[in-house]
Parts: sequence; C-alpha cells; structure tokens
Amino acid sequence: MGSSSLKILVCDDSILIRKKLKDYLVDCGCEVLEALDGQKAVDMYKEEKPDLVFMDIVMPVKTGIQATEEIIQFDKHAKVVIASSSGTKTHLKQALEAGAYEFVQKPIDETQVKNIIANFKKED
Repeated sequence: MGSSSLKILVCDDSILIRKKLKDYLVDCGCEVLEALDGQKAVDMYKEEKPDLVFMDIVMPVKTGIQATEEIIQFDKHAKVVIASSSGTKTHLKQALEAGAYEFVQKPIDETQVKNIIANFKKED
C-alpha cells in the first residue's frame, strides 16, 4: 500500500481493539502509537503530531468527543476518525461537531481500515 510514512495514533480503552487496529495498520506499513484514554490521546497528539487518529468515544478520563475537540483546537488540520460501537445519531452529530474526519461503526474490519488509509492518502 506504500503508506510507510504515515504515523497513526490509535486511542481506545480496549487493549483487544487497539491490538486489532494496530495489526491492520502495521500491515498497511503505518507506524502506530497507542493511547488508552482521551487525555493520553491529546497529550500524545501534541507531542507526536500523527497523520491520522482512530478514536473511541466512550473512554475513561476524557471521552473521544472531548479529546477530538481539544485536538482540533490544537491543530485545525488534524484528522480524527471516530470509531464507536454505539453509533447513534447523537454520537455521529457530536463527532462531526467536534471536527471528526470520519465516523465508523465498530467492529472495524481490515477493509474499512485500508479504505480509510487509501482515502486519506488521496486527499493528502
């Protein structure tokens, strides 16, 4: 896929979901960073400035929506993909209002991840 230059931050409180996403992204040739809550995601984003972020909504310390808002305030060009198992219209609206790049329903499969990476690279 040729995405070796992409640095991706995966933020989810579930180690199993982080591992699965990391495996998909590493297969795409991406460098992967991991955060287990929204506050750590904000801190890591500011320090590492990844190209793309995969963010859960429901997490301890700070929600994915709050973390997305803070990341967008820090960098208005940040690309955050909200991934949630509770894909209600309210969550979708909140994610878009927070500045999310894309919203995907969990469970995320490998094809979805590859499509998101491919679309991101086309736009970049």
